[in-house]
Amino acid sequence: MTATKPSPASGDRRQRRALRTRDALATAACDLILERGSAATTVEAIAERADVTRRTFSRHFAGKEDAALDFVRRDGDRINALLRSRPADEPPLLAYRRAVRDWLTDPADPALHVRPRMRRLLALADSEPDLFAAYQRIRVDAQEESIRIVADRLGTDDARDVRPAAVVDAAAGVLIAAMRLWARGDERDSGAADLAALVERAYDALTTEAAAATPDSTTEE
Repeated sequence: MTATKPSPASGDRRQRRALRTRDALATAACDLILERGSAATTVEAIAERADVTRRTFSRHFAGKEDAALDFVRRDGDRINALLRSRPADEPPLLAYRRAVRDWLTDPADPALHVRPRMRRLLALADSEPDLFAAYQRIRVDAQEESIRIVADRLGTDDARDVRPAAVVDAAAGVLIAAMRLWARGDERDSGAADLAALVERAYDALTTEAAAATPDSTTEE
């Protein structure tokens, strides 16, 4: 008797169903943490809110903070995908800046964090230790991938060449600084437009300060 192979369509359906479940869990985690705080939110409560089992939760996330901040991981993946697609001759810092710009201004697939409740969650991450720790882990993972992408663009080894890490840490640091300032603002403001403009000003500040800090080659030490 010949086994029937699953059709591509059935695989796509399973993938879409899994993604819907993951989104439901992430939404439930975000809502409950904003309602109760991280310490008072349990995995069981998140699973119940999403109408799935505790075991299903564990198949998707390591913990409640990871679930609530899933949008951060997804946005990091999008920035890295856009960074990979930038022209090969573009300087790495400019490539990262333009990848961030494209991510923030894409009307077809808006960045997840521009939703009002995401803004509140980013602000909460500054005061909730467990949430902050999860945010830092997710951020570092995304930056490590960015470093590998920049190293490939430069044709170098990031374990020996400091340039990829220096570029990414500076570029990502500017983005994080702008997002933290934006997260503390008034939720009634226009999130996407405000953040995109703020990020551009932050990158302008970085390049201006970097140019001013360049040692004068004619000055003797």
